[in-house]
Amino acid sequence: MTEALQDIDYPHPRPSRRAILTGTAVAVIGAALLAVFAVLPAEYGIDPTGFGTATRLTEIAHPANKYLARGLKRTGVFTPSDTPPAPEPGAKDHWSFEIGPYEGIELKYVLEQGKPITFFWSATGPLDYDMHAHPFDGGTELTESYSIAKADHLGGRYVAAFTGIHGWYWQNRSFNRVPLTLDASGKMTGSKLFGPFGEQDRALTPPPAS
Repeated sequence: MTEALQDIDYPHPRPSRRAILTGTAVAVIGAALLAVFAVLPAEYGIDPTGFGTATRLTEIAHPANKYLARGLKRTGVFTPSDTPPAPEPGAKDHWSFEIGPYEGIELKYVLEQGKPITFFWSATGPLDYDMHAHPFDGGTELTESYSIAKADHLGGRYVAAFTGIHGWYWQNRSFNRVPLTLDASGKMTGSKLFGPFGEQDRALTPPPAS
């Protein structure tokens, strides 16, 4: 008898009207919060909560800023390449990260003035990025940006204009998760990550064996 009962395919109960309305309300509220905290600051520079300023989403919305104007005055700092450049003698680093919808991540290398690196990063979808640096002496007020755009890859040779931290901020302005991979080589002596988790020191990681 028990075995016979187990073989019967009972119909699953339909969700109640209340459950459907509750689920819909949760989805609408979630979309509204995402719009207020991420979409408005990133797309339009509108930041009613201050979250966009804290996470630098508003900077991506307004790329024409004083930092880019300052960086573009320099020559011989960044030479872009559309393909992976030849490795620079020195350390090697390989890094991968998956950026969630309307999330951002920043990676910086520690470089002394005049020291070069070559790099190439690529993503499975377009990312808004800001390639920039600032010196240890003077801090973020002396930030310089060298390239701000939207792309799924960027490469080239970079020579540090000053001793400090040098790298990229990426922001995913889509509802898809976007994997990102970076390879670099040269005279960097360390790296740092900046994100929702704050600032973290990161050890350089050699690329996997081919």
